[in-house]
Amino acid sequence: MQYPITKLVITIVFFLASYSHTLFAANWLMLQGTEPTSASERAKLWGFIQGQYQHDFSEANSVSQYTPAKLIGPNLTSNKMFNVNRARIGVRGTGFPLDSKINYFILSEFGNNGITTAGKHVKLTDASVTFNHLPFARVRAGLFKYPGSEESLQAIHVSDYINFSSVTNGMMLERFPNDDNFFKKKTANGQSANTDAQLLGVATNGLQKPVGAFRDTGLQVFDTIKLGENWEHSYALMMGNGNGLNVGDNNGNKNMYYYGSSERIFAGQGGRRQGLKFFLWHQSGQRAYDKDFSNETITSYDPGNDGIAGTSDDRSVEKSLIGRSSGKKQYRHYQRTRTGFGAKYLKNPYRVSAEYIRGSGMIFLGPHKESFDMNEPGIDSDGDGLTGTANGWYIEGGWRVLASKWEIDLRYDVFNRLTGDKLETNFSTITLGTQYFLNLKTRIAINYAIRNAKSANNIAALENNLGTLGNRLAIQFTAIY
Repeated sequence: MQYPITKLVITIVFFLASYSHTLFAANWLMLQGTEPTSASERAKLWGFIQGQYQHDFSEANSVSQYTPAKLIGPNLTSNKMFNVNRARIGVRGTGFPLDSKINYFILSEFGNNGITTAGKHVKLTDASVTFNHLPFARVRAGLFKYPGSEESLQAIHVSDYINFSSVTNGMMLERFPNDDNFFKKKTANGQSANTDAQLLGVATNGLQKPVGAFRDTGLQVFDTIKLGENWEHSYALMMGNGNGLNVGDNNGNKNMYYYGSSERIFAGQGGRRQGLKFFLWHQSGQRAYDKDFSNETITSYDPGNDGIAGTSDDRSVEKSLIGRSSGKKQYRHYQRTRTGFGAKYLKNPYRVSAEYIRGSGMIFLGPHKESFDMNEPGIDSDGDGLTGTANGWYIEGGWRVLASKWEIDLRYDVFNRLTGDKLETNFSTITLGTQYFLNLKTRIAINYAIRNAKSANNIAALENNLGTLGNRLAIQFTAIY
């Protein structure tokens, strides 16, 4: 299955290349990391607000439970909800009067989303300084978006869809393990489960740290080199903590990011510049999975002595830990890698883009699976997201209707989670969308997602939830200031 998908994306890329006289793509490295040297301000206040309504039409499973995929995030307490999901305010500029080659970027989040629901109502998402002194090697330091997937690297307020594709949400919007993850749980198997048929399942959101929001704290060397009249080539190399919006480091093992793109430009500027971009990226690092064995020596696993109502099939204590002495936390480190490539194209009034992503380690299985393990009873060693693999892709397009203020959008995305595992799950989504642009900075979007999910090996316990997964309606306004 993986090889045909790769061939499909490569075919799309070369098809777009054959029409390079009508092109698209924004250079997010430069737009987010630099300021125009001739027109930048010392301090420019900016931001945006997004408000939405979403309605999920999924049904409860056979025992009246609603898994997180059937509820509206980030609170996961209802299947229909109004929300101010993003309210960001920031300041950027060259505010260093002694050196115009230094610029800064600061942004904070006040909305209700995966960034702020982890114990804070306001969260700093970006705080970086860029030094533009060296030719072909700008240096950016601080907290900012790492170079990677196009869908994650682009500015969210110009995204043409309300929700991320399944593959971006599952593989790139990183979630981090809780501290003392296993031994302080109150439910069986180290999991939190929603058992409320009235959708009051707060326990479904068991992860306590904010999402990574496609960001990291570190140091990046990058630049764009223009060759000829219309071509520009960009690169980025970054070293970061690998700890998302948690500014400190929790394991000392750094994450590495590599990115390259080539772009043909024909018209426009900013986030909706017309042109064609080909891109390739890779990232790798280790994640600390926090299991606290400081109060005991592991001699065997007895679920009756760990403080929870576990079962004999609970695999959360690995056999390799038996015999370790007590006295301090025992952290297991797991390798996380992600790789992707794709292309973006626009010639008004048309737009097309496609991307393929694959990866291994720290595969997210849902906020109610904060052990990163499916823990399917009776199936030993299967469903382990800590060491599992996944892949997926999307292709999408848009058409600005007859030069009007209306746009029609269509996206098809695929996400294959835990590939090759007995508990592999395959997701596919068709998103039908329309946007109405009141002006250049204000628009209303409507999306209807037709969702399908199935167990690759027809596991009954999975199908019990997947079979009742329904479609989702989302309506959102965006106002940029």
